[in-house]
Amino acid sequence: MEIAGSESHIALDLERLHQCMEDEDPSVALAGQVGSQIKIRVGKNWLLASVRTQKQDQHVAGGIMAAIDFLGEGQEEKLTGRLTRFRRGVTTYPVPGAEVYPATSNDLRSIYASDGRANVPIGTVFPTKDIRAGLYIDALLGKHFALLGSTGTGKSTSAALILHRICESAPEGHIVMIDPHGEYASAFSETGMIFDVSNLQMPYWLMNFEEHCEVFLTSYGNERQTDADILARCLLKARQKNRLAETINKITVDSPIPYLLSDLTTILQDEMGKLDKASSSVPYMRIKTKIDEMKADPRYQFMFSGMLVGDTMADFISKIFRLPADGKPISIIDVSGVPSDITSTVVAVLSRLTFDYAIWSRDEKTRPILLVCEEAHRYVPNEKHADDSAVASILSRIAKEGRKYGISLGLITQRPSDLAEGVLSQCGTIIAMRLNNDRDQAFVKAAIPEGARGFLDSIPALRNRECIISGEGVAIPIRVSFDTLEEHKRPASDDPSFSQLWNDRGGEEDAVARTVSRWRSQGR
Repeated sequence: MEIAGSESHIALDLERLHQCMEDEDPSVALAGQVGSQIKIRVGKNWLLASVRTQKQDQHVAGGIMAAIDFLGEGQEEKLTGRLTRFRRGVTTYPVPGAEVYPATSNDLRSIYASDGRANVPIGTVFPTKDIRAGLYIDALLGKHFALLGSTGTGKSTSAALILHRICESAPEGHIVMIDPHGEYASAFSETGMIFDVSNLQMPYWLMNFEEHCEVFLTSYGNERQTDADILARCLLKARQKNRLAETINKITVDSPIPYLLSDLTTILQDEMGKLDKASSSVPYMRIKTKIDEMKADPRYQFMFSGMLVGDTMADFISKIFRLPADGKPISIIDVSGVPSDITSTVVAVLSRLTFDYAIWSRDEKTRPILLVCEEAHRYVPNEKHADDSAVASILSRIAKEGRKYGISLGLITQRPSDLAEGVLSQCGTIIAMRLNNDRDQAFVKAAIPEGARGFLDSIPALRNRECIISGEGVAIPIRVSFDTLEEHKRPASDDPSFSQLWNDRGGEEDAVARTVSRWRSQGR
């Protein structure tokens, strides 16, 4: 009826829609309904479109007007009339009056069939039961991806499924997953290495100056600048004391050169004792007290232990980035046991190491690294919640520049509207599960290309473990039902059953005693 670049309109006959509903082919049965696909003949080609909205036609009895979005076009096979050689985008538009046909399962099969690029199967295309949906690995990882969905929609299991499939297809890969709740350790116990506070052993001297400031400085405003200047001067002196420093011409306060915390406190003490210092002794005392506090606190031992002064940088990087992978391509970094005040700094160090390693290894054979960040809105918040933290700036930088250096970013979040807008817009593939919040839905719609808008209207109506995928990782936007993941590969994120657990009894006193004991010793 009406043709436009973004939204066109077609007229449907209600009686014909009812006839289609009785068809055995599930694609034909849904044809014409919101979220379904239809095809239009243009010369020798078929044009594929998805139905966005439906409304009653006021002027024709039993008539329905529907808004559609064009997805792409394919050629018609002469003998069978089937749609082949499908490609995204439209070269020839139809004219008003062109006839509209239902897209059959065979049509969809040829559209979603792999075009020969490396892909991983993750589920079936809705509404069919047998057409496999796959993600093109190079396009998915080459341009970053985001997995979005409200709590309880099966987001963690779907993330585990996608990562398992990638690991199966690339056993020598390099994937770093930051896991803030300790959910994924059980899912990847066979195919990955699990790191937590007991075995992470991340040396404190790997931090750059900005991260040192986040950890060691407690002041605000003008005082913070004074403290930062003092820390920079003393930290540089401490780094220069290392034998490594003698072999390197230029050392900066950011150079990852080992130094002793005791050297740093001694230098602070010496500087404080000088008569010609510009400020009072208070800033020196503030920094020294904080460093001593962290050295003494057992919760920080995984990072600020006296055992971590050796030059273990190469070993640490090999271990975290799985170089070599030895058949375990993913490292799960469980930061749930890390004290909350330095969690974001730990994530910042790991993210920055990924970026710096990629920059400085450009002369070597490229080893792309995938960095997956669960609960991403905590680390890259939008402007309203922005706190200028080191982790937000490094993840934003990876989102913008990472692909030039072979770093892929995977963001998983339940609150896309709390995520920095610039970061989400850099994600070439968006996998959207059900989102219950209006703001989140609007945010995702704004980040997704025009042709997929019709699919997005069905986001609130998605079932658990169903999603809409649009962007570079798929041929055209699709609605997918994820495969069922084997029990031992699932993350430990099941919701507790209140009705069942509140009817069980026995052993409560012992459980409380054991919990209190773990709580006090700050260990598991």
